[in-house]
Amino acid sequence: RSSRLLFCNTHQNAILNCSDHNILLFHKSKTKKKKKEKRKMKLAIASILFASASAFAPNARFAAPRSVMQMSTEAAEETKAFAKLPASVKPGVVTGKALTDLLDAAKDAGFAIPGVNIVGTNSINACMEAAAKYGGPIMVTFSKGGGQFIAGKSLSNDADSASIAGTIAGAKHVHEVAALYGVPVVLHTDHCQKAWLPWIDGLLAASEEFYKANGKPLFSSHMLDLSEEPLEENIGICKDYLEKFAKLDILLEFELGVTGGEEDGVDNSDVDSSRLYTQPEEVWYSYQQLSEVENGAFTCAASFGNVHGVYAPGNVDLQPVILHNSQAYIQEKLGCDEKKPMKFVFHGGSGSSTEDIKYAIEAGVIKMNIDTDTQWAFWDGVRGYEAKYHDYLQGQIGNPEGDDKPNKKYYDPRECMRAAEVQTVDRLGQAFADLKCQNILGLGMMDEAENVLGPRRGGLPV
Repeated sequence: RSSRLLFCNTHQNAILNCSDHNILLFHKSKTKKKKKEKRKMKLAIASILFASASAFAPNARFAAPRSVMQMSTEAAEETKAFAKLPASVKPGVVTGKALTDLLDAAKDAGFAIPGVNIVGTNSINACMEAAAKYGGPIMVTFSKGGGQFIAGKSLSNDADSASIAGTIAGAKHVHEVAALYGVPVVLHTDHCQKAWLPWIDGLLAASEEFYKANGKPLFSSHMLDLSEEPLEENIGICKDYLEKFAKLDILLEFELGVTGGEEDGVDNSDVDSSRLYTQPEEVWYSYQQLSEVENGAFTCAASFGNVHGVYAPGNVDLQPVILHNSQAYIQEKLGCDEKKPMKFVFHGGSGSSTEDIKYAIEAGVIKMNIDTDTQWAFWDGVRGYEAKYHDYLQGQIGNPEGDDKPNKKYYDPRECMRAAEVQTVDRLGQAFADLKCQNILGLGMMDEAENVLGPRRGGLPV
């Protein structure tokens, strides 16, 4: 059996399990005979996994027995590597040296990882499905508001309690299932301004506990966005946090300049345009200061006209040449042969031209953030589903096939949510292509997914 759990050597099959009615998502095999044989194997494995569901999250303090899925995931992480990536990079959540190796490989090979903002397990799973389908690593990104939404909008968020709990819950979901998708996943948190640092403090405490129990952090990286503060204060606070992060093998992403527009509670729509463009001297100062932290790893979100959201052509003036100039400036200061000493990240990637994306990657961009476009894709999946089955969604009973025909399988929320996932996966296919991140894992492209419902229910008409 391949160490890439539930993914065959041909990368044609995958199981996603759901506790209600045992929904199985699998990929088409090349022949009906193989399809039947593999489906029997999947059902057998799935029955074991469902039987052990109650043991999925034992409390480490009581040294509870590990579940079948946990042991299988650990086995996959120990044995599986990708031919086109460093040996340290395994399926599952990537942290520490494996993460820096992955980002170095991206910088050297000239590709960038899609960093996708998520709001629940549907969008999380869509990210990992897209990574498996298009053959590249993925970064699952939690915002403070996204974490709160996962916990439940009805909860009080005093002291960021809901944001902290929801982000941790989402991260644990990723740890539990990421290796099943057979892809490397970077667990990241997005913009954290100065007033929101208690959110990061709560997540850092969770990583400390996770590290004690598992020898690795809960999160791969955190972003501190202190760009509204003076440069010295910004980098001083970042340096303090990097000291803490380094002890847990967590990478820091920091921001210089301001990303315009509005996203998830951060509104920079009226900021002076001069603050949208970072200067090479600022990048060099930050590089110097943060490089003093032992075992510290960091990436830089330097602003080059970036704006959150999608706008009409001509309203956004991206200048990725700033990144090229900053790399040359640092190289000159260091007197080294490395042409791209800084790892840059690209914020506000939705709606950007392929030319700007390509030029930014050439300057050492190793990750691009995507939110607005995937939000639209998710909604467009729901909208398209409703349009397609509109006449079956007007009541519980009665549709074009008869006044007494039930509509349960149409209004089952999993159906429209699955349509949203599929549309999101499709949109991420464009991102993987734009970022030259396709087939980086050397596993080939997967076939289209087919949603198969349990034995008591039939699939929807095409």
